Amino acid sequence: NMVNLVVDTNVFVSALISEVGASREVIRRCLLGRYHPCVSLALFTEYRALLGRHELYTNCALDAGERDALFRALMAVSRMTDIYFLWRPNLPDEADNHVLELAVAARAVAIATYNLADFVRSELRFPELRILAPAQLLKEYP
Repeated sequence: NMVNLVVDTNVFVSALISEVGASREVIRRCLLGRYHPCVSLALFTEYRALLGRHELYTNCALDAGERDALFRALMAVSRMTDIYFLWRPNLPDEADNHVLELAVAARAVAIATYNLADFVRSELRFPELRILAPAQLLKEYP
């Protein structure tokens, strides 16, 4: 029973920076096929841009090549999802809209994010979609 998931950029970056913790475990489960991550062109582009922001990784155990390898591995197990209909949930941060639209288009069960407050403020409600912090996700979808 595949758990379709959208991994927000803050979880991806956190997984790169910290070797331990819920974010890294979420990515590990994606790579092991326990979760099925879904990406859109917009999210893929955002991941790539964040990989290039080297100041984010000053305390990171992974070097640039290893971070890139982890990104490529994650993309290899991710399903590229086309978004044909833009819901425009009107989230406070415009950049979050595409993440929510992707989750809806991919029929994801959850968005893994540390940005819970903003996603909950959507003007549109998608009751079947959960907005979960990584630790919560791991608990609810072991």
